[in-house]
Formats: sequence, C-alpha cells, structure tokens
Amino acid sequence: MTATLARPLPRPDAQTRPYWDACAQGQLTYQSCTRCGRVQFTPRALCEQCQCTDLGWHLSERIGTVLTFTTVHRAPLPVFKAMTPYVIALIDMKEGFRLMANATADVSQKIAIGSTVQIGFTEVNGMTLPIVQSLIEMPR
Repeated sequence: MTATLARPLPRPDAQTRPYWDACAQGQLTYQSCTRCGRVQFTPRALCEQCQCTDLGWHLSERIGTVLTFTTVHRAPLPVFKAMTPYVIALIDMKEGFRLMANATADVSQKIAIGSTVQIGFTEVNGMTLPIVQSLIEMPR
C-alpha cells in the first residue's frame, strides 16, 4: 500500500476565513484600515500601522506587476516533486499589497520581472488558491 502525500495548505481561521471564502468565489480580497487607510495583506485582526480594529474588506482588480520570481527545480518536500519545475512569484498588486503565488505552466515560460499579470484561481484538494494566471500585454 502506497501512502498518498498531502500537499500542505493554508488553514483558515477567524481572521483569514473571509479571504479564503472570497477566493472560493473567484474574488481576490484585501483589507484596509478605516482610520489610517493602510492597505494590508495577509488578513489580520488589527491594522499593521495604527492597531485599529476597524478594517474593511475590498475587492482587488487582480492585476499586478511581478516584483521577482524564482523557478523551483528541487522540491522542498516530496509532495511537490511531481510539480517541478514550477514558478513562485511575488506580485505587487495595483491596490498596494504584495501577493505570493505560483504561476501556471504557460506563464512560467514567459514571466519576467516587471511583467503585468492577471491573478486567477486554482483548486487544490478542495481549497481555492490564487495563481498567476496570465500575462497582460501593456501598450507602449
């Protein structure tokens, strides 16, 4: 009998549940403070800047710019071995927060620092995760 390796996934809690529920609906959300206006990601109970508890949820346009990326050739855990090589990217979103996400195979072939990208979603073992879905050609 062969054991199936489980991919580690986020575990939603009271602070992050609205974010993960929105992902399941195909929406990327982020928080901002109603007192000081600070945009923050990942979800928290308090504003990172002023510690206010009055945080609002907002929908992202799901468009950002690649700050950096790496191609993983050596899996950090056995469960990721079949995925190699894969790309993990840091994306500066239009709304002012930074998102880390894997890229689709198509995007992985063409991604570059400074690329404009669209975030989509992928389902992994019943959980919906953000993914760098496509490159957006910007007019020159």
